[in-house]
Amino acid sequence: MMGVRVACFILMVVITPYGWYTWVLGAAAILLPYIAVVSANVSENVRRTVREDPERALTAAPAEPASAPEPRAAAPTVIRLEETRPSDDATTDPADGRG
Repeated sequence: MMGVRVACFILMVVITPYGWYTWVLGAAAILLPYIAVVSANVSENVRRTVREDPERALTAAPAEPASAPEPRAAAPTVIRLEETRPSDDATTDPADGRG
């Protein structure tokens, strides 16, 4: 369709004397991109989007570890850090170098 559009532009300029066909070729050159985009977007083989389950893609069972890790004695599994704002009347530690 874009080749036909280019041909319409060329014929619109080259063919003389100008007449009604000049307007037709100009209108075709202007409307062909719209028609090309609409016809490209309309398709009969539209595929429905379906949620893909990642579990179906896994073909093998999970591998067992080569050797069981040694259990750690009372090791915490979660480390939680909490921050608090220092109060204005709190004393500063001279070792930290801030005061």
